[in-house]
Amino acid sequence: MSAAQERRTLLERRTVVLAVGAAGASAALTACGGSDGSGGGESVEQPGSGGADGAVLAKTADIPEGGGVVFAAQKVVVTQPSAGEFKAFSATCTHQGCAVKDVVDNVITCPCHNSTFDAATGSPTGGPATQALPAREISVAGDSITLA
Repeated sequence: MSAAQERRTLLERRTVVLAVGAAGASAALTACGGSDGSGGGESVEQPGSGGADGAVLAKTADIPEGGGVVFAAQKVVVTQPSAGEFKAFSATCTHQGCAVKDVVDNVITCPCHNSTFDAATGSPTGGPATQALPAREISVAGDSITLA
């Protein structure tokens, strides 16, 4: 094999290795990157409420006791750990940035790698996440919950 043929073979192998690596990285980023909350679960948008600063995000009756609701557009999860106590946290998992999916039995769950968080504190309770979900400020007036 001539030197020119060896260089060509080497370049062809490099091209294949780079293409395979790029495809693998793309698949990993797609699986572990952000989530838009469209995968089902409890991500909802309340009709007529943008949830922007000062706008009504939800009614207190919309947030189940021991559960919560993920508001995908506002990237916030609102929980009701005990009767009449409402908390809000970022809906972005601290592990790799996926959107959390739902809140059941006072546990917020991220569907990407099954990290779980306490619905009262946002602290991690399981999975690869080691940092708490950042708290978001809300206000409750009457039966309305607004982002502050």
